Amino acid sequence: MSDTTLRLTLEQLQCERDDRVLFRDVSLTARAGEIWQITGANGAGKTTLLRILVGLHGFYEGQCQWWNDNWRSELLYLGHQPGVREELTPLENLRFTCALGAQSGDPMAALAAVGLRGFEDVPAAHLSAGQKRRVALARLWLERKSVWVLDEPYTAIDQDGVAQLDEQIQQAADAGSLVLYTSHHQVGDGVRRLHLAKGRAEVLA
Repeated sequence: MSDTTLRLTLEQLQCERDDRVLFRDVSLTARAGEIWQITGANGAGKTTLLRILVGLHGFYEGQCQWWNDNWRSELLYLGHQPGVREELTPLENLRFTCALGAQSGDPMAALAAVGLRGFEDVPAAHLSAGQKRRVALARLWLERKSVWVLDEPYTAIDQDGVAQLDEQIQQAADAGSLVLYTSHHQVGDGVRRLHLAKGRAEVLA
């Protein structure tokens, strides 16, 4: 890849599940500083596509190429489920994440940024679905990565949380990160969109 801003290239990507084509002919180039919104109805293959991108789903045809061999160290992936251990508090969850080496920021500041000040020591099992989602999203405030891949990050968060997440995603892109996310919510102007429907893929912007 000669373009130093190029982060991801997809060429003729195709995936089947249960003898049904989820999507075919997915081709795009994504660069540093871009925001890509992936849309489509339930079952269109949005989550499967993201799992292919992050190396969690290997059953596909075509090419998925990141910009270097060390891309995993520059990736922040949030799946459809919050991935929060319910027996731990929000603070313990983030400290555990930091201990794994994925992030190195200030967990207390990250929780405050997502509106969980005062809930740091409450077991996650006692939190609402929206609060658990905020615990997961707090990872976005811990450390900047070159690529963010977010599966339905806006699920179960209120209007204030939506606005905060919009701002954080935009700031990440402005700082040079590539952001790819699934949602029907558009972050703002200038977002590129890949739409999956009836086994086809179309770049709309």
